[in-house]
Amino acid sequence: MHSHHPYYPQRLSNTAIGYLNLVTLLASIPILGAGLWLAHGGSSTATCESALQAPLLAIGFIVLLVSLAGFVGACYHVTWALWLYLLAMLLLVVALLGITVFGLAVTAGGGGRQVPGRPYQEFRITDYSAWLQKRVQADRYWRPALACVVASRSACPRIADWTPMDYLQHSLTPIQSGCCKPPTSCAYSQAGVPIQPQDEDCYRWNNAPSILCYQCGSCKAGVLEQVRRDWHNITVLNVVLLVLLIAIYSCGCCAFRNARRAESDHYGVNRMSKINPRWDYFWSRWWNGQREQLY
Repeated sequence: MHSHHPYYPQRLSNTAIGYLNLVTLLASIPILGAGLWLAHGGSSTATCESALQAPLLAIGFIVLLVSLAGFVGACYHVTWALWLYLLAMLLLVVALLGITVFGLAVTAGGGGRQVPGRPYQEFRITDYSAWLQKRVQADRYWRPALACVVASRSACPRIADWTPMDYLQHSLTPIQSGCCKPPTSCAYSQAGVPIQPQDEDCYRWNNAPSILCYQCGSCKAGVLEQVRRDWHNITVLNVVLLVLLIAIYSCGCCAFRNARRAESDHYGVNRMSKINPRWDYFWSRWWNGQREQLY
């Protein structure tokens, strides 16, 4: 019977490691894809904010490395690899859950305000969480984000040749709305000077392609709105991956428990056979002794 073979628990553990790591290896692909999707443009423009995409990419790479390590352990029949695998999986589930909850918490605010008579929205930085506001106000975070916005060909260059009629007919992305034009409420003279006290962003606006409204508060709000939208788009993926990883972790726990039980049963049977002999042991010894005396 294979159930009492001394190496059966080891084979069971390594088989479980192999299959589970194959599944998690495949599961790491959408995690990495989601991080790259945020990094290189989830919508029509780049997100240009690494606050949430960097941890997601880190989790994806860790899942990939753990899966590869577990796969190697299974190939070389390392029995303790399943225990290490389960520990790493538990930490990954906790980390991914933490990132998902944190991302939802800091992106809970925001949302645009519809401009009357226009198909697009405008955004205010004060509508977003304090944590996100601090990030875009800090120079070390905003400078690379702004460089990303300026370099994006799908943001301001796409609408550079629009006429006033185009703004009445076409929608804008959050970054285009905040960074590529002044607020709709701004009023300028023919010389391009604000004609009355108004929003500070109206004074920051400049027609020069290298300036536009890149230093406006609305531009920072547009970047944060893009982060909020992209993160909410991948929330469903995060939840699916969490359910998948928890299911895999549960299967791994069952495999580990079964392997331990099979191993303990095997050695327990051998040990008990020496300490507590079967009921017919003494009877068979007496019978064999009588036969020897007869012959």
